Amino acid sequence: MRNVFGEHGMTRPLRIQFEGAHYHVTSRGNERRDVFSNNSDREQFLSYLKSAHFRYKAVFHAFCLMNNHYHFLLETPKGNLSQIMHHINGAYTNYFNIKHRRRGHLFQGRYKAIIVEADSYAGELSRYIHLNPVRAGLIDVPEKYKWSSYRYYLGSHKRPAWLSTGFILSYFEGKGITPEKRYQNFIHAKMHIRYESPLKKTSAATILGSEDFIEMIRDQYVDGTNLDRELPAIRQLARNIDIEDIYRYAFEILQLDLSHSKKVTIYLCHRDCGMKLKQIGNYFNMSESAVSEASRRFDVSIKHNIEIQEQVEEMRKSLNLWHV
Repeated sequence: MRNVFGEHGMTRPLRIQFEGAHYHVTSRGNERRDVFSNNSDREQFLSYLKSAHFRYKAVFHAFCLMNNHYHFLLETPKGNLSQIMHHINGAYTNYFNIKHRRRGHLFQGRYKAIIVEADSYAGELSRYIHLNPVRAGLIDVPEKYKWSSYRYYLGSHKRPAWLSTGFILSYFEGKGITPEKRYQNFIHAKMHIRYESPLKKTSAATILGSEDFIEMIRDQYVDGTNLDRELPAIRQLARNIDIEDIYRYAFEILQLDLSHSKKVTIYLCHRDCGMKLKQIGNYFNMSESAVSEASRRFDVSIKHNIEIQEQVEEMRKSLNLWHV
């Protein structure tokens, strides 16, 4: 954006929880080590999906257990994702550590949960999940893999009570052939070709859906108060605002001088809006390192200046920014 004034570690994921939400959930072994040593381990892990279903009403639409990670498509009628995942990962870690005589973390950091617009992406995500073993070279067709939900979709094995296939299969109803056969054709269509993961369309590493769906999530669970505020994903989901909007507000509304306006703009763009250092630097004709240092220095300065603190808070409130 043109400057009209003439001058110039690992983050925690955002958890959005509500009744009826759908998620793609995955968790990897610590240091990418195996989390399943044998089939008994896999059976035990699935038993925790079963108990999560009956205890916490979790609905599993698809799953796949690989050697060092797992995937599943999960629905939370009770809006209790954290409770469900604490049960599954916690119970399985305890089991695994006792059985294999080890200590410490089994999974690498926290699980990753992407909230999904089910009507648009449930089918595509189930295909991505069910083709994991094929992409990894473990088998040539997904029908041969025992540790995924795919065979239950084909009706070749009795479906466990905790697994729901009807929701996704309902999208494959039609005349001529069964939903199960139509779904199998859908899976096979991309079985041996490279295709882009649907997860690459995720917004802010948190939401997979249409613009309307993202706007709904933003309005109800980010701009509102019903939010599990594990930041800084909020920075990317907060309403879009230009650098120029912030700069103009500081200069014209608060009537700060150009130097002070520049400093507070850099700080808010970096700390509240989640803008890239390069983006901010391009606007102010600064290097990325200079932007980072300017933000750091301003952060130190406001801790000892009540007047500046009040100015920054006024801007946050007026511009609907989120402090991280």
